[in-house]
Amino acid sequence: MARADRLMTLIQRLRDGRLHRAEDLARSLAVSQRTIYRDMDTLAASGVPIEGERGVGYRVTAEVTLPPLNLSMTEVEALHLGLNAVGQSADAELKEAARSLSAKLDAVMPESAAKAPAGYGFAVYPFADAAKGFQHLPMIRRAIRARQKLSITTGDSPRTVRPLKLDYWGRLWTCIVWDESRADFVDLRVDQIKTLRILPGLFVDERGKTLRDYEARRSAPGT
Repeated sequence: MARADRLMTLIQRLRDGRLHRAEDLARSLAVSQRTIYRDMDTLAASGVPIEGERGVGYRVTAEVTLPPLNLSMTEVEALHLGLNAVGQSADAELKEAARSLSAKLDAVMPESAAKAPAGYGFAVYPFADAAKGFQHLPMIRRAIRARQKLSITTGDSPRTVRPLKLDYWGRLWTCIVWDESRADFVDLRVDQIKTLRILPGLFVDERGKTLRDYEARRSAPGT
């Protein structure tokens, strides 16, 4: 398994809110505990909200706050899009201002100052291409609200999915979808979407295909 794939798998395992021991994670991923420790340090350094410590266990939270403000997902998205756009500007002064603002925002994010990544809105390893997905966020959000299916391409051929929820994991955006071709839920990394198109017509809730079904499966013992 590639390291980036393993890191994404760890995020998916930890997001249930339960405490996971490094020993158990290492066994399930067929790697050493030392590798898990390094992976946790990398995820924390890249902005993923990791809680826990070696010898005790780890879990991930999805809280995004800027004291004394609580940020909505849409507001976080706006920060991402705005800072990333200005950061790509040819104007050196504006680019530096965007990076300076990113650093100031990082300083008040609910993450350890010692592990704070450099540059909010500017993707860092291990998800260095996360900014590529920013362009898709408005369309995905619109489809979720309107309950419209999407045609997406992540590989060679398009897939039809039902978008259910956008999630944010320390500069990495994912989308929970029901994949029509796989007949199963998939947690898509938005930065890996190559093409995206909203399909006409609306979808209705069907048993086994809703966000509630996904969350029930995720919280079930042994998952």
